[in-house]
Amino acid sequence: MDGSDETNTSQGQLKHNAFLSFLDSIDRGLGWIERKVIASCVLIMAFLMSAHVVGNLFFNRGIPGTYEITEMLIVIITFVGVAYAARHARHIRMSAVYDLLNDRLRKILLIIISVGTATLMFYFAYKSAQYDLALYSRGRTSSALQIPMWMVNLALPIGFSLAGIQYVLTILRNLMSKGVYRSFREKEEYSELPTENT
Repeated sequence: MDGSDETNTSQGQLKHNAFLSFLDSIDRGLGWIERKVIASCVLIMAFLMSAHVVGNLFFNRGIPGTYEITEMLIVIITFVGVAYAARHARHIRMSAVYDLLNDRLRKILLIIISVGTATLMFYFAYKSAQYDLALYSRGRTSSALQIPMWMVNLALPIGFSLAGIQYVLTILRNLMSKGVYRSFREKEEYSELPTENT
């Protein structure tokens, strides 16, 4: 069976199962939000840094607060990017033992790992929300532009929560579907190892 047949089978499962279809729509919506946030931050950062350099070169004066805004955008990109990486199963995996297991045991281990990771992501979201509330109550602002720091650091609990949701979706997909899914959409596939012609 080639990759397109497996993708069609996977999409067929989504259409026939109302709950999986509902989860798919949640996954698509969250993916759209993540892409828009990350793309917007990257574009704003590129435009701002370019305008700052041009201002320095031609007018001997850059845009005030450029570095501060860039640092804030990097924080947003990083923590929303955690969820994006989880969605596409592009996170770091230690798979030496995992790769030696059969499909059933790999699925069980993947569910256990996803439960642990989801729990950790929601815990991080909780702790970062507490930190953000402390920043809000203290009224901390950035040094140059006086932007409230709680607004920037809101990306932490949001990003961790989105990542936790992705791992929960992975758990549900593995519990309800045949095959092993590394994320809600990414089905695990092992191709044969290439052999040398000797």
